[in-house]
Amino acid sequence: MITIKMYGADWCPDCQRAKAFLKEHQIEFTFIDVDTDENASRHVKSINNGKRIIPTFEIGNETLTNPDNVVLAKALGVNEQGRIEMFGADWCPDCHRAKAFLKENNINFQFIDVEEHEWASEKVIEINKGKRRIPTILIDGVPYSNPDNAVLIKALGLDQEKEEKVYDSIIVGAGAAGLTASIYAQRDRFSTLILEKRNIGGNAYLTEKIENYPGFTNITGPELTKRMADQAEHFGASIKQGVEVKDIEKKEGIFHIQTNVGTFYGKTVVIATGSSYRKLRIPNEDALIGSGVHFCATCDGAFYKGKEVVVVGGGNSALEEGIHLARTASKVKFVNLTDEFTATQTYVEQLNGLENIEVFHNRTSLAFISKEDGSFEGIRVKNNITEEEEMITADGAFIFIGLKPNTTFVKDVVNLNERHYIQTDENLQTSVEGIFAAGDNREGAIAQVAFATGEGVRASYGIRQYLNSNKWVEQPLAV
Repeated sequence: MITIKMYGADWCPDCQRAKAFLKEHQIEFTFIDVDTDENASRHVKSINNGKRIIPTFEIGNETLTNPDNVVLAKALGVNEQGRIEMFGADWCPDCHRAKAFLKENNINFQFIDVEEHEWASEKVIEINKGKRRIPTILIDGVPYSNPDNAVLIKALGLDQEKEEKVYDSIIVGAGAAGLTASIYAQRDRFSTLILEKRNIGGNAYLTEKIENYPGFTNITGPELTKRMADQAEHFGASIKQGVEVKDIEKKEGIFHIQTNVGTFYGKTVVIATGSSYRKLRIPNEDALIGSGVHFCATCDGAFYKGKEVVVVGGGNSALEEGIHLARTASKVKFVNLTDEFTATQTYVEQLNGLENIEVFHNRTSLAFISKEDGSFEGIRVKNNITEEEEMITADGAFIFIGLKPNTTFVKDVVNLNERHYIQTDENLQTSVEGIFAAGDNREGAIAQVAFATGEGVRASYGIRQYLNSNKWVEQPLAV
């Protein structure tokens, strides 16, 4: 666990105050008396530029000089509801979402990086019965595994005020399309609220390197999408993370957006929820998700440093993510359904230049295999030419076999095609006037960041045309 050292003296009033605070909240600490320990006295002076200021705290790698109780509470995650410790990692999208929610609600929390502390990683695995699930949040010692905002609201006893503001547009999804639509709408002086179920940036956030977005020869997905989000907020957009839309209903000209945390109201709606990774749908897949089977190398690849992994797929995403994994994994084994990769030549050439790669072409995935203790052992495949079956062992597997649109929540709201993509007209309006769709969830869209931003621009024009037309008539909010 994170060690807490307090350098002080028995006669020091602030030391007594800080001691009382720690004891009140049952926080273990080591007290080191600078009057009786000359090395401790010198150490305190080195921390404080030659001054012997007490109390001085060392909390893991962080130092605090004579912190008041407010600062201590923030550093140690102390709240009225108890102490909150979040185990996570900087690359984890859900950790960013949970952090944003806690900060938005003025909840103190202590963040413990599982990448920096081996004991923290082991504790997460123990809490989650062998699965590496982050964030894992302890609220006064009670664990919550990757809780969504609704769970956190209930666990923390938060009183969420009912919001009755009617936005000019509510944008569902904070990917490239949704963020761009908001930027343009806000510049037109139309108020926008962006509701995001998970991480800002969508699939683009999960991309380690983007080389084909105009203006950047090389930029990471998190950096690019953060710039978009910052720009949207700069022009006045509101972004709420961890909000899952359940249904959309139009009443007297106002769209009622029902979510896991309440209802929001808008004059128009843009559905920009993008797409998610497809599963293989083979035995033992669901049981091993999160503890051996993954869909995002950027998110979970760090768990497999120095280990062997399997990558299932042969397209651009599979090779791009596999190349990323090869930088830290000891070996990456590709399982490809056909006799050659379908990825662009650029990725194939990069892959051919790596030494820790093994390729299994013409293989059909049959089942994931577990060890006796339930942990991941490998994948059983069939050779499509010889019909022979074989076992490919590894420490984990990553699946990249295509995408599916995130449109289940609107299947009874707007028209979808047979593949569940949203159908729109040339102005990106759906079958319901005032509801627009943009990005990867729309029929005919191309799964590229640059294309998504263009769709966001077009959706913003749809917002403008609808709100400026006689189709829109101001109505009192009927709640």
